[in-house]
Amino acid sequence: MSESRAAALRSLLFASSAAGMLVAAPAIAADVTAEDGVVVTADQSQPANLGTIDVNGQFKKPAPVSPEFVAPLVDTPRAVTVIPQAIIEQTSASSLQDLLSNSPGITFGAGEGGQPLADRPFIRGQSSGNNIFVDGIRDTGGQQREVFNLEQVEVIKGPDAVYSGRGSGGGSINLASKSPKLNAFTNVSAGAGTDGYLRGTVDANLPLGETAALRINLMGAQGDVPGRDAVDYDKWGAAISLGAGLGTPSSMVFSYYHLTSDQMPDYGIPLFTKIQSRTTDSGVLDVPYDSFYGLKARDYLTNEVDTFTFKAEHRLNDFATIRNVSRYSQTLNDYIVTNPGDGGYVGRAADGTYWMKRGTKTRWNPVTTLANVTDVFGRFATGSIKHSYDVGVELSRERNKNASYSTYTTSGSACPTGLTTVSGSYPTAAGALGAGDCTPVYNPNPDDAWTGVINRGPTSSNTTEAIGVYANDSITLTERLILNLGVRWDQYSVKGVNLNATQSAGVWTLNPQIPAPGSTLAPGIVAVPERTWEFTNYQVGLVFKPTQNSSVYASWSTSSTPPTISAGDQNASGGTGTVDGVANTVLEPEDTESFEVGAKANVLNDRLALSAAAFHLTRKNALILVQPNIFRQEGEVEVNGFELGVSGSITPKWTVFGGYTYMDSELVKGACTVDATVTPPVCRPSAFEGDPLANTPKHSASLFTTYRVLPRLTVGGGVYYTSKSLGGNQGGAGGGNNRIYAPEWTRVDAFAAYDLTDRATLQLNVKNATDEEYIMRTNGVHHADVAAGRQAILALNLRF
Repeated sequence: MSESRAAALRSLLFASSAAGMLVAAPAIAADVTAEDGVVVTADQSQPANLGTIDVNGQFKKPAPVSPEFVAPLVDTPRAVTVIPQAIIEQTSASSLQDLLSNSPGITFGAGEGGQPLADRPFIRGQSSGNNIFVDGIRDTGGQQREVFNLEQVEVIKGPDAVYSGRGSGGGSINLASKSPKLNAFTNVSAGAGTDGYLRGTVDANLPLGETAALRINLMGAQGDVPGRDAVDYDKWGAAISLGAGLGTPSSMVFSYYHLTSDQMPDYGIPLFTKIQSRTTDSGVLDVPYDSFYGLKARDYLTNEVDTFTFKAEHRLNDFATIRNVSRYSQTLNDYIVTNPGDGGYVGRAADGTYWMKRGTKTRWNPVTTLANVTDVFGRFATGSIKHSYDVGVELSRERNKNASYSTYTTSGSACPTGLTTVSGSYPTAAGALGAGDCTPVYNPNPDDAWTGVINRGPTSSNTTEAIGVYANDSITLTERLILNLGVRWDQYSVKGVNLNATQSAGVWTLNPQIPAPGSTLAPGIVAVPERTWEFTNYQVGLVFKPTQNSSVYASWSTSSTPPTISAGDQNASGGTGTVDGVANTVLEPEDTESFEVGAKANVLNDRLALSAAAFHLTRKNALILVQPNIFRQEGEVEVNGFELGVSGSITPKWTVFGGYTYMDSELVKGACTVDATVTPPVCRPSAFEGDPLANTPKHSASLFTTYRVLPRLTVGGGVYYTSKSLGGNQGGAGGGNNRIYAPEWTRVDAFAAYDLTDRATLQLNVKNATDEEYIMRTNGVHHADVAAGRQAILALNLRF
């Protein structure tokens, strides 16, 4: 970590500690009232946890913030999980992946694919990395997201195109940012822990008169990943939000968010294919779990995010409120990472030790996005029938650039002489310059010396433009019967420029043979013609309410995935593919359809929310091989399952948050296998048809619970379980030819909090308390990602 950033972090932690000294003395609690579900105090301070739990320690009933939700959660005919700020704080989460472990049915994919080192959630077996939103606007660009500026996270399960437009059909994730309030408060947290953990946050809300406020959030963090000694990180973030007209019919909020994250990227450990000998049933190579194959002297990962958002809202009357949100954002995903499954060469020495040549994955990927969303929402009645509606228009433009780095070694750790080749071929004589970067497979050394030439190659780019028009209506037919309708039309277009280049000794050269002679384009430049798709999606749900606080529902919904963002085939590029032998055929979007039935209830005087849902999801139109050299959009997958959820307070002292998900997934129709042993060659049915999908465990469960054993002492913890999960990335059958999988695992976390005063709390988190060694995920081709080991974190949380 740079000295300047280390100094900034130390300053933030010092400020946090100093603030603690000022408020550590006993404070007199202010009189507390509740208005519209928001905790406020007579002296405008906020001794509770920012409104996520009330002064009695009870969870507030969560609700989505988007106007597209036209009914309360209990009356919304689909599975929706809202993770409140109390869970964010109590679990000591610092990333989106940490947080979403509290929502069963969501897994994260390993490297490869379109976002090798970025958040890659899978929801109901469908890759959903393109379906992450911030305050209702799609959050583009590969990144690993922070949580310091979040009030809650909303997870929609199943096809949700009527809410979010194009998508994979598994669902979407909306991150709700902290926003200005009219009550003054400052919350400070300073934490330290094992493995060099340091983290400080400040959340200050400053009223500026009766209807304006400024909210500032700051974060600085650094540390190592437990059990992965060579993997460290340092990051800092800032968010500022200025609101005017708050609490009046007309309001405006301007927000700016910044995050810089630097870390050592980690591609885990290799699979058995590295040495061509299966050493475990899972197919993950039996190396020590703390083995790290990267190079400290070369590898890095930098994420940068800058986002400007302006929201204006005007309430005309009960019938109509107009809201407009505009956003400009820039993100950068920039890295060089060692992939232990790449490199191409493995040799065996006379003493039986295996040596490998390190291979790299690289990317320079800046993304610029401009988006605008306008909603009109409100309530009205047609006779005895009541409507709660939202209609809107979404416009967006995304500019995505991509380039790779060459990493030519001039001096590095060379393989020993006399190796017997196990796989691949050494590019030059053993030990020659440009062919180093060797390390023992079972005892890699991240401190190996390395010098070389790193050059960024030519930049390809594409521009995406999207238009969406949507309408949602919750129609109360009777006191017990509600009809929910939604429709959305989308137009999605993409165009770009690809560059064909090769590199030698770290120097990039554009291919002079591409494009063809006579083209007006410069050598090596290939234009991707603009492609445009239009699609319409629907949602229909019927809700029956046995009581005011309960519901039983049935729903049907659809989603469409344009081929440029779908889990496509290598024969598809730029939205086109070879179909029925015809090259450059414009592909149709992949379509997802879901049927869901469920029940919801708020019980125990509205303190505890219970939910259950069963679903049947199909995804069709994937491009697959159906005959030798013949491709058609006939691929199909299916996921059947059910899930249970619980959140809230069982008693005034006992809170719970968790759930269970069962998924029975299947590749219904996949690419055939060409049998070239006969003449003419024939296509045999896929050997993987009927297999489970990648990253889709049959069972997953989580439960985080706390209990106030004494007036000032709360204890609790979390239990997280995931069954065996086949490796893979592309939304098809998992495991591949080698049947690689991540074994089942169970993790236990511990939690305790002690209130020093009404405004100061000590919080202890022990993550992975049993120090369980397990594989989080594997891409089934190159590598498997190792979970973090045990870590203890002690934080001082202050409210004043």
